Amino acid sequence: MAKAKKKASKKKAAASREVLVVASKVKEYIKSKGLQSSGDVVPALSEKIYAMLDSAAGRTQSNNRATVRPHDL
Repeated sequence: MAKAKKKASKKKAAASREVLVVASKVKEYIKSKGLQSSGDVVPALSEKIYAMLDSAAGRTQSNNRATVRPHDL
């Protein structure tokens, strides 16, 4: 039951965030690989990017810096 609540809260958080990727470019790239994309792929990718950026921001702060650098990713 706890997993169901956790999944529901993640979906709710995903719905309230702005999408960080260009959907047409993501779908075009997937299509270039000879594949199709579901409607959920763009928001899921955006959530992965949010997680990466949150982690990079944490690493930056823990190193007493104000600039996120590529190696933080």
